[in-house]
Amino acid sequence: QVQLVESGGGSVQVGGSLTLSCAASGATASMAWLGWFRQTPGKEREGVAAIKNYTPITRYADSVKGRFTISLDNVKNTLYLQMDSLQPEDTAMYYCAATSSGLTYSQHLKADWYGSWGPGTQVTVSS
Repeated sequence: QVQLVESGGGSVQVGGSLTLSCAASGATASMAWLGWFRQTPGKEREGVAAIKNYTPITRYADSVKGRFTISLDNVKNTLYLQMDSLQPEDTAMYYCAATSSGLTYSQHLKADWYGSWGPGTQVTVSS
């Protein structure tokens, strides 16, 4: 079992930056892929970024590519999401997730393939 807890959410203005953190505990060595997802009321949860454990392989949604950076500190067992040039459409509840399964390219940003989830942290971007 893996436990995840997000932190770092808040309110920022358009063009601002924010860094989210996700503390992982439990069976962290079993994590194969970790990711960040976001969701707004009435909308399906969408994948934002994903990273393969123990490797530099990363994956980003087209909507955030070039603006967001995902990273993982294995010593601290903490996942990060650096968000720059934030836009109103980035407003959402952000969740970190992990899976012990090896994922194919089409699965990296699909919520159904992740089994461990944090409670979420709110990010609000206003103009």
